[in-house]
Amino acid sequence: MGQENAIELRNVTKRFGEVVANDNVNLTVKKGEILSILGENGSGKTTLMNMLSGIYFPDEGQIFVDGKEVTIRSPKDSFTLGIGMIHQHFKLIHILTAAENIILGLPGDERLKMNRVIEEIDSLTKRYGFELNPVQKIYAMSVSQKQTVEIIKVLYRGADILILDEPTAVLTPQETGRLFDVLRNMRKAGKSIIIITHKLNEVLELSDRVAVLRKGKYIGTVNTSEASADSLTEMMVGEKVSLDIGRSDPIEPQRRIDMRGITCKNKEGLTVLKEASFIAYSGEILGVAGISGSGQKELLESIAGLQTIENGEILYYAPEGNVEKISEMKAADIRNLKISLSFVPEDRLGMGLVGAMDLTDNMMIRSYQEGKNFFTDRKKPKDLALDIVNKLDVSTPSVETPVRKLSGGNVQKVLVGREIASNPIVLMVAYPVRGLDINSSYTIYNLLNEQKKKGVAIICVGEDLDVLVELCDRILVLNNGKVAGIVDARSTTKDELGLMMTGSGKGKHSHE
Repeated sequence: MGQENAIELRNVTKRFGEVVANDNVNLTVKKGEILSILGENGSGKTTLMNMLSGIYFPDEGQIFVDGKEVTIRSPKDSFTLGIGMIHQHFKLIHILTAAENIILGLPGDERLKMNRVIEEIDSLTKRYGFELNPVQKIYAMSVSQKQTVEIIKVLYRGADILILDEPTAVLTPQETGRLFDVLRNMRKAGKSIIIITHKLNEVLELSDRVAVLRKGKYIGTVNTSEASADSLTEMMVGEKVSLDIGRSDPIEPQRRIDMRGITCKNKEGLTVLKEASFIAYSGEILGVAGISGSGQKELLESIAGLQTIENGEILYYAPEGNVEKISEMKAADIRNLKISLSFVPEDRLGMGLVGAMDLTDNMMIRSYQEGKNFFTDRKKPKDLALDIVNKLDVSTPSVETPVRKLSGGNVQKVLVGREIASNPIVLMVAYPVRGLDINSSYTIYNLLNEQKKKGVAIICVGEDLDVLVELCDRILVLNNGKVAGIVDARSTTKDELGLMMTGSGKGKHSHE
């Protein structure tokens, strides 16, 4: 006899205006299993889980919990049914302790019996293998510890079905390993766990089954033991996709950027980059890794002239042989040296794209900055816009469509595509594939490799360590604003990078 279903979805549909986010989805989650929900951005994964957690209500279809049809109209209904969702962005009050956050909003007089609450939390942590100090303030916690609080919060409320949205997105490999051990212990205890993710290697390592969505439709569920990265990718995309980045060796690398002891402070006066030093070479991709907020943004922006520098200097070595001290230049002067920054922050329209302008006009901004005739030469910018739309498969009615009407992923393609097309000598990209589908991501990797072969010096900030190890030649690791080390990407491991990111290990500097 097979496992009983903890959850069953029958013909569930959710629309937002004319957009069908979920289209007649049928899905089962068994008791005591880890099910991964896999799909590209926009496939409907999070929308589907938000209906289980009571944030959205389905337009059509039925939801069954433990074999009984249920109606989930609010998060409270979801909690009552034993369903708890841990969102990618945590919902914690920083000035309170872990224990206070865990009981926040519960009825009764728990706040008057904190000793008992702490004992119950300690019991939960021991049962599943968590590490948590219940009286520690949230603001003093690491990302991993905050995530632990969120998980225990739903367990404390009696959840038997847990939904985790991209749980490893900001964790080091070591933290990911500890989380997986805890989730396996929870599975042994009979909990049902659903993980929304895009990391194929983690899906294959952790889950019992994998359910795949594509463009809002349910494609199928397979046993993880019978799946591979290639087969899952084909299910997600609908066709075979090569997962080979194809890294080449640098050819005659020449010094391009020499950062020497750069220190920067943020608007609050806190030091965010501390005596950072490195050299970037032509014809190589230098990766930058670190826990979120470790100084990645400031490192790139200091080179681009967008960051006030407290101490240190940055030298630019031109192909012609002359050396410029760019740490004393304005951003416009640095751009004229063909040092290009494509930074993809949360606000993708905040770095060089104008939402009200169409794609052609956004190409013309670059022409205007380079001193070309802004008013008469529309043919080249339009041809460039068309080329980017075709190469990167930008989903847009036309190049006359305002950029603000495009999805975040498509805006990102336009931004990265434009910067690459400007024929830079130094190209800096931050999170260039965040929010992009697999096809588009590998197109970007190929474009970066093409620039590398042309002799461009590329500095690439990334969050997926698997990709950095496969794409880059060297990887610079930041830890709390300091350079923890620079390692050869061909011989390093994710674990070594993770230890350096947390200050637990040292990397060997190369090409310094």
